Amino acid sequence: MRSTVLLITLAAMLDAQDTTNFPFLGRISRNDPKLDALIATDAKVEVLASGFDWSEGPLWLPAEKALIFSDVPRNEILIWREGVGVTRWMKPSGYTGLGSYSKEPGSNGLALSPDGNVVFCEHGDRRVSMLTKDGGKRTLADNYMGKRLNSPNDAVFKSNGDLYFTDPPYGLPKNWDDPHRELDYCGVYRQGKDGKMTLLTKEITRPNGLAFSPDEKILYVASSDPVKAIWMSYPVKDDGTLGQGKIFADVTEMVGKHKGLPDGMKVDKAGNLFATGPGGVHIYSPEGKLLGRIETGEATANCAWGDDGSTLYITADMWLCRVKTKTRGAGWR
Repeated sequence: MRSTVLLITLAAMLDAQDTTNFPFLGRISRNDPKLDALIATDAKVEVLASGFDWSEGPLWLPAEKALIFSDVPRNEILIWREGVGVTRWMKPSGYTGLGSYSKEPGSNGLALSPDGNVVFCEHGDRRVSMLTKDGGKRTLADNYMGKRLNSPNDAVFKSNGDLYFTDPPYGLPKNWDDPHRELDYCGVYRQGKDGKMTLLTKEITRPNGLAFSPDEKILYVASSDPVKAIWMSYPVKDDGTLGQGKIFADVTEMVGKHKGLPDGMKVDKAGNLFATGPGGVHIYSPEGKLLGRIETGEATANCAWGDDGSTLYITADMWLCRVKTKTRGAGWR
C-alpha cells in the first residue's frame, strides 16, 4: 500500500534531493544462498523519485554521472542526479507528429552506442534513433524491407557495434489490432554497422527486453505475452544471427497473481540475469536457477547498472528505485 506520508515525501523529493535518507519499497526475497554474494542481506530497495505515469528504459550516462529514463505516456525523458533529483531531459522523446497519437507515444528503451551516443526506441515515430554530437537526431532504423516497424521497444549493442532491438506493438494506438500496422509479426532485429537489417526471429509473439551474456554468445529476449510469459535464450552465431532458441525461464503461472510481465533485463559480470517480471526483478544464475527476487510489488519495467556498475537502478510504474549490490554489470570494470 502506498501511504500518504510516503507519497508526500516522494513529491518533495522531486524538487530537491539533497539527502541520502531515501524511503524504501518492497523487499528482497532469497531462494538460494548464492544470492548473498550478489546482494547483501541488509540491502534495501531505495525509492529515489516518484510521480511518473510509466517509467521505463533507465540508462546511466557515465560522463554526466546521472541516470536518464523514459516516461512513455508523457512523451519525455527525465534525468536523475544524486543530490539534485529529477528534471526534464528531453521532450518530445518518441513522437514528433501532429496531435495526439497513442497512450504510449514516447521513447521506451534507451541505450548507449559504442561511441557514447544515446539511442532511443521511439514508439510514436516507430523508429530507432540516435542523438548526435550536435544535438540533432538521426534515424537508425524505421522499416524492414520497406514496411514500417511497429514500435521499437528495447535495444542493446554488441561490442562490435551491431545493434539488436525488439519491435512489439505496444506503442501503436490500437496495439496489435492497429490498422496502420504494416508487419504481421513482432520481430527481433539486428542492424549491422553497415546499416543492413536482418530479421533474427519472429517466433516470440511479444518480444520485449533483451541482453547479451558477458561473452556475447547468448542473447536473452523477454516475452511479455501474458499467456506465454517467458525469457528465451538464443545462441549467437559468428555472423551475429541467432541459432535455435530455448526457454530460459517461465513465469506464466505468476501472471495475474503479481503485477507486471517479463520486460527489461540486464546481466552482471558473472552472467547472472536480472530480469524484470511479475512482482519485480527476478535474479537467475546463468544456468537458469532462480536465486531470488527484488520484490517491488509494482509492475516493474526495466533496470540498468549505474554509478561504478554495482548499483542496479529500477523503473517500476510510477517509481524510480535503486538497489546497491555486491556485483557489477557486464562490461563494467
